[in-house]
Amino acid sequence: MTEAILVLEDGTEYRGHSFGAESSTAGEVVFNTGMVGYVESLTDPSYTGQILTLTYPLIGNYGVPARTTEHGLPASFESDRIHITALIVSDYSTEYSHWNAEQSLGDWLKSGNIPALTGIDTRALTKRLREKGTMLGKVVFNNAEVEFYDPSRENLINRVTIEEPVVYNKGGGPGILVIDCGAKSNIMRSLIRKGCRVLRVPCDFDFSGLDYDGVLISNGPGDPKMCAQTVASVKQCLDQEVPVFGICLGNQILALAAGADTYKLKYGHRSQNQPCLKAGTKRCYITSQNHGYAVDTDSLPEGWEPWFTNINDDTNEGIRHVSKPFMSVQFHPEATPGPVDTAFLFDLFLEKIRG
Repeated sequence: MTEAILVLEDGTEYRGHSFGAESSTAGEVVFNTGMVGYVESLTDPSYTGQILTLTYPLIGNYGVPARTTEHGLPASFESDRIHITALIVSDYSTEYSHWNAEQSLGDWLKSGNIPALTGIDTRALTKRLREKGTMLGKVVFNNAEVEFYDPSRENLINRVTIEEPVVYNKGGGPGILVIDCGAKSNIMRSLIRKGCRVLRVPCDFDFSGLDYDGVLISNGPGDPKMCAQTVASVKQCLDQEVPVFGICLGNQILALAAGADTYKLKYGHRSQNQPCLKAGTKRCYITSQNHGYAVDTDSLPEGWEPWFTNINDDTNEGIRHVSKPFMSVQFHPEATPGPVDTAFLFDLFLEKIRG
């Protein structure tokens, strides 16, 4: 394996060995504490522009599945390509074994020209990110000259949204319009399984003349304040009192459309084990998350209230309107490979539409 270096913006260096594409790159260094799900994480558009560190030590042991489709969507992936900038792991398994594995993680990364390093002390790296906060970094091969790159300065959803509208399950109903800010495939699959007709549109699409019963704002990468056109479209939906459901970035976009504010977290939430408490109850849900920004609940206007709160750090995990059919969550009710504790929220959204 070729040696390469992960360099953080504070000058810290971590030496490892390549098992992906041998190309230098740069991005924002983040960490995910999930034990499984690297295939889904790597194809999650929310990781665009980021160097992903996986804290679970053994990675690659179950390989990568075949590229099959379901309803015209990837069956085992969250999108049609790998979105991370680079991958950092502690121990890469060159041998993989799983009943549906088609190739190794390393070969898959090479096919997408994504660099990956193993042999890194991911525990030390994660502790540094928790202490200092999310930092810029770069993966360097052969002392190449690489500039640091800050993805937060770019409107990343324009890089991951679809180019043209797509309809899934045309004969179904009710009709759900999905604003694609970098939507994970399982959002559409979840709605289709509920019998919905799904109209997926680009983030900047003018959908005012289309026929739909409710609007879902998807997840996506980057700073929600960069999504001015999408925020304006959602505000029109609120003015018309169309049922709205936001997921992840969609939670932040709904908050901005309502007149609230958002802010950047120190190092974000990226895992499958975040505990979230439902307002007014003692019910705690274990959730999957991937976001670097949060809603400022103190800025919520009259008529809006916090819906879920993260028990770890008391940050907002969802908002809702007290009387109108508007709601959103910061976590992923469609989470794949799980947990699925909050999958019932899709049913709640459909109840608001039918009601």
